[in-house]
Amino acid sequence: MAVRLRMAVHGVRNNRIFHLVAVNQQQRRNAKPIELLGVYNPRLTPGESTKTIEWSVQRIKYWLKVGATPSKSVTRLLQMGGVLTPDHAIAPDTPRETPSPAVDVTSEDTTPTPQPIAS
Repeated sequence: MAVRLRMAVHGVRNNRIFHLVAVNQQQRRNAKPIELLGVYNPRLTPGESTKTIEWSVQRIKYWLKVGATPSKSVTRLLQMGGVLTPDHAIAPDTPRETPSPAVDVTSEDTTPTPQPIAS
């Protein structure tokens, strides 16, 4: 059974709550999970300045160790939370950074240079 770490959506429209769950990869988005690993509420209550997520780091690391694959959004949250390092290659569906020869990364000038038009 392939296990995936992903977000399950709960709550009413415009007031969503996301549960970080370990679930069989072939199940639907809000299917009964194997285990609830955390709760993410993206809405800020009055007086708060940052969004918070409550999760069990021990259980997340366990599932990653036994071969569970995180989704893109879960990978991003785990990297922001310090559970995964940004260069960790655990999620195969995350795109790798490859330098593009057409893009100059070192240039600080963002104004376009005029190109001559051949007539």
